[in-house]
Amino acid sequence: MTNQIIIVMKITERPAPGYPYQVQQGAETSTWIPIIKYNKEQSDDGSYKTEYETGNSIIHEETGFLKDFDTNPNGVLVQHGQYSYQSPEGTLVNVQYTADENGFRATGDHIPTPPAIPEEIQKGLDQIYAGIKLQQERLEQRAKTDPDFARKLEERRVANQNGQYIGLLENQ
Repeated sequence: MTNQIIIVMKITERPAPGYPYQVQQGAETSTWIPIIKYNKEQSDDGSYKTEYETGNSIIHEETGFLKDFDTNPNGVLVQHGQYSYQSPEGTLVNVQYTADENGFRATGDHIPTPPAIPEEIQKGLDQIYAGIKLQQERLEQRAKTDPDFARKLEERRVANQNGQYIGLLENQ
């Protein structure tokens, strides 16, 4: 089976003679920007790879695949990619990104980075995290010996995953 891509570009100027795309009459835009390169590979398992480059130096590459999770039997689409373009000031901007069950995360030299966390605040955050971890370990231990509590703990986990809050379990 062959995939066919149809590109329609609206332009005000005529393309060079012999250009392979047809001009749509009456359509308008300010600039003619050709697609120099386009490639897409799609696998039966849902994974893919795509890349393109435009005449104004935009370059984009992306790969994606389905990742199965115990909490989401339908899987999660994981995407890794990068793109680059030239800013209006003439600077080359490069962005690398990942999108998965943890959200969208982009990195690049142009993206501001937050200042370092002061040592005292980091110590406090570490103590809070240690307390949460200890509480979770206690809940898991109790769930091993108490089936009713284990059921409630699982209901709480599912509710939290759905953005709901059903209260504390520590004293139940």
